[in-house]
Amino acid sequence: MNHDHYDDAYLRDILQNVKTIAVLGASANNARPSYEVMHFLAGLGYHVFPINPGQAGKVIDGLTYYGTLADVPDPVDMVDVFRAPENLPGILEEVLALPHRPRVLWMQLGVRDDAIATQAENAGLKVVMDRCPKIEYPLLFPK
Repeated sequence: MNHDHYDDAYLRDILQNVKTIAVLGASANNARPSYEVMHFLAGLGYHVFPINPGQAGKVIDGLTYYGTLADVPDPVDMVDVFRAPENLPGILEEVLALPHRPRVLWMQLGVRDDAIATQAENAGLKVVMDRCPKIEYPLLFPK
């Protein structure tokens, strides 16, 4: 897949069909983009699981934080990554080790690794890189 450009239909399909989203690198600080994105997604009706080892077990603004993806009690459809690209090999390993694999690996703005994308796609995941669902959603589903 060409990760320099995504068809609207590809992104729309993802955002219409995922129901549960793990936000990896979720911040408890409401000034951080990951906090804003996860609350935006929760406000749209997605079931959001913030992942942050430093906040694990805490309930912050209605969302329960988990330490790792493996700690999430329900299967997730999408992992939204707010971590630096050098962390992606370990993240993909963690994603692929889940008993119920997510269908989508979404990497936030500034997060891109074509080799990881290829590995994830070869494992059957859809991949989006260097995009933000909070930006894409209003463009794809205007009111």
